Amino acid sequence: MISEKRATFPGGVHVPDNKYLAEKKPIEIMPAPEKVYVSLSQHIGKPSEATVSVGDRVKKGQLIGKEAGFISANVYSGVSGTVTEIKTISTPLNTATYVVIQNDGLEEEEFLPPIDKEDSQAIMQRVRDAGLVGLGGAGFPTYVKMATDEKIDVVLINGAECEPYLTCDHRMMLEHGDGVVKGAKYIAKALNCQTVIIGIEENKPDAIEKLGAYDGVKVVPLKKKYPQGSEKQLIYACTKRAVQPGKLPASKGVCVFNVQTAFQVYEAVEFNRPLYQRVMTVTGKGIKEPKNLLVRNGTPYAEIIAYCGGLTDNAAKVIAGGPMMGKILTSVDGYTRKTDSGLLVEDVTEVCITEPSPCINCGRCAKACPMHLMPMYIDLYTQTGNFERADSYGATNCFECGTCAYVCPAKRDLVGSVQLCKRKLRELRS
Repeated sequence: MISEKRATFPGGVHVPDNKYLAEKKPIEIMPAPEKVYVSLSQHIGKPSEATVSVGDRVKKGQLIGKEAGFISANVYSGVSGTVTEIKTISTPLNTATYVVIQNDGLEEEEFLPPIDKEDSQAIMQRVRDAGLVGLGGAGFPTYVKMATDEKIDVVLINGAECEPYLTCDHRMMLEHGDGVVKGAKYIAKALNCQTVIIGIEENKPDAIEKLGAYDGVKVVPLKKKYPQGSEKQLIYACTKRAVQPGKLPASKGVCVFNVQTAFQVYEAVEFNRPLYQRVMTVTGKGIKEPKNLLVRNGTPYAEIIAYCGGLTDNAAKVIAGGPMMGKILTSVDGYTRKTDSGLLVEDVTEVCITEPSPCINCGRCAKACPMHLMPMYIDLYTQTGNFERADSYGATNCFECGTCAYVCPAKRDLVGSVQLCKRKLRELRS
């Protein structure tokens, strides 16, 4: 069923989506690299603990990192081969312990044991055992999100994909819509929930039509606006329930899951396959051949770029993720993780080189902020070192969507100020 109304939320901005570069590119399976570098910290919470040693032979789908507590997640090998190193590696995104595996090319695979697909508790445990996390970028362990004491009456699948350039979720809905819907229904069964809603931005009419044809789910077309796919904004757009600052969606009876997370639940329940690969978008005018790729966890970024034809002569910036919430890479010496939705390579025509100037208090950032914060004052008081005062204007409630920086005529690094303020507040309050 498809809702007739186009839903949205207050605030936000209209950003050129630039999805034309990759939206028509079917998902390709990227060959597994000769060596994978699998991080034991691919999720919010404690890193997993290595269950293998140097010299061990492993199979694809074999556990190599065991969850280390409730907020943690299992990690699996995406190739068969030999563990050559277990060491700390620093990349442009983080410093963590990595398990390095030499691929033997045999593709020998290990699976999880079958479960009763009608047993809600068995599904919950399977989500945990399979190492599933939020694949929209946050990386919150999926089992922890589902293990709530609140009564959930809406399972909401996030198919908005409002981040410019990225198209991997769109392709998943088109090419694996059946798995997405079945995974959503397994989640609903585990939560004893009867209502499944899928929110999809209106710039994906083919996905709206495809998933709207399935029984037992309601597709809500969303106005194209950023950040439509943010959890609280999506909940309001689809259900008109407002989640208060500091509260979780479960407090309003809603649990939100990314399209690819739902698909991985389907894979884990139907085929006993843990999470060791995902679809990501490689795009931008700085890459020669934009693609949507199914990639094994631990694949070097440099090999992905090479597989997509390499960089253009005008390539200027590489971002892990999209342009609004992604992280700028100082080098491509990094490796894919569960949360990598894309690699964006911007050329010189796409990069802003304007130097920031003083704030003129125009208020555009506050008007656009989807959380109704006051970014100009957060920036002001952070820059003067008054972090508690900055927090009084909502610093810790900001989810760093970048809307404020996008509309700022002075081109101030407002998100950077928020990040600095949060870091200093953690230090002050620890």
